[in-house]
Amino acid sequence: MSELPGSSKPVTTIGDLSKYDDTSVTIRGWVYNKRSSGKIHFILVRDGSGIAQCVVVKSQVSPEVFGAFDLLSQESSLTVTGKVHKDDRAPGGYEIQVEDLAIVHVAKDYPITPKEHGTEFLMDHRHLWLRSARQHAILKIRHRIIKAVRDFFDGKGFTLVDSPILTPASVEGTSTLFETEYFDLGKAYLTQSGQLYAEASAMAMGKVYCFGPTFRAEKSKTRRHLTEFWMVEPEVAWANLNDNMDLAEEFIEYVVQTVLGNSAEELKLLERDVTKLQTVKRPFPRLHYDEAVEILKKNGVDFQYGNDLGAADETIISQQYDRPVMVHHYPAACKAFYMKRDPEREDLTLSVDVLAPEGYGEIIGGSQREDDYDTLLKRLEEFNLPREPFEWYLDLRRYGSVPHSGFGLGIERTVAWICGIEHVRETIPFARMIYRNTP
Repeated sequence: MSELPGSSKPVTTIGDLSKYDDTSVTIRGWVYNKRSSGKIHFILVRDGSGIAQCVVVKSQVSPEVFGAFDLLSQESSLTVTGKVHKDDRAPGGYEIQVEDLAIVHVAKDYPITPKEHGTEFLMDHRHLWLRSARQHAILKIRHRIIKAVRDFFDGKGFTLVDSPILTPASVEGTSTLFETEYFDLGKAYLTQSGQLYAEASAMAMGKVYCFGPTFRAEKSKTRRHLTEFWMVEPEVAWANLNDNMDLAEEFIEYVVQTVLGNSAEELKLLERDVTKLQTVKRPFPRLHYDEAVEILKKNGVDFQYGNDLGAADETIISQQYDRPVMVHHYPAACKAFYMKRDPEREDLTLSVDVLAPEGYGEIIGGSQREDDYDTLLKRLEEFNLPREPFEWYLDLRRYGSVPHSGFGLGIERTVAWICGIEHVRETIPFARMIYRNTP
């Protein structure tokens, strides 16, 4: 709380109006909408913490204040002083009986109007689209999810050790990399994952997680893909595949239930069917890859054993359950070089993907890592990866190697699922896709 110069009224946010019932305060914000019934004007003002209805009664204010209503346009900025009044019909449950009003800036010809706009138009104006109630709700839920992520791992004794974004080589051995010149050292690449460096951190700290932006140069136009996205990646020393799956399902349950408990208003605004989130509780079903293939065959899918699951395959499998499903032991042919093989079946990896329900697909990918030096060296050769950039990674197997596991969770897909929205482009403030790098 503060006071404006020359005013004795406390300055507060709309989100805190409940603390000032029957008290005169000042709020600062932008015009969200307005209407008039002649002698009474109604101005909806937003300030980022909420929306408040401000009521301007002609007989209770000066002619200048009452006339200022006509100058206000959508997104004009202003300060409003008035008495807070509890009203269950008003947005947020409180309204302001206006005593004074000052226009800070008049927004002329604001491009996003209450009418329908096409997606491309809205994405071109993303810097302004963020101001809408829907986008505001999505980003508030994203914030809640990120806070839950940090609270979960911090509360379980993990240490945040962020990995570098610029790396000398691919993490997963694919060619979908963004490259750049790195001074006199040749090529560097935007990271696909912080995992390899998280493994090094885990050998120092025991339980760690990294959390930051990652990049994929895949030419994908699906509703699930971005070229820049955020990923949280825990890594745990002494953990096997079962430990990894236990951690993943406890983590997802915590995140979803935290959002349910703290973001009810945002979920309501998004018209999210929360009953489908309330069932997200442990234990999650666990399917061996072979069992997943059988489900696909029973549903008439001509699936070739050994392939990775595609988006349509994931949807069919997840439709069988009311909560996330964990598919484990994928074939080595479709997984990364660092994944440890099943000692009983060399053709399978000790890996797991977690598929979100309702067709949202993979939100977690993880595995037990190969911890044997000679075997990892062999894998690098099998995947035609150069040894030199991975010498430091091999050192982790030379000096005190132990079994260890980890996974990565994509924030944007998780936000899309929890919010119940169709496309990941709305889950991040400024989406980067193969056909868009602005605004």
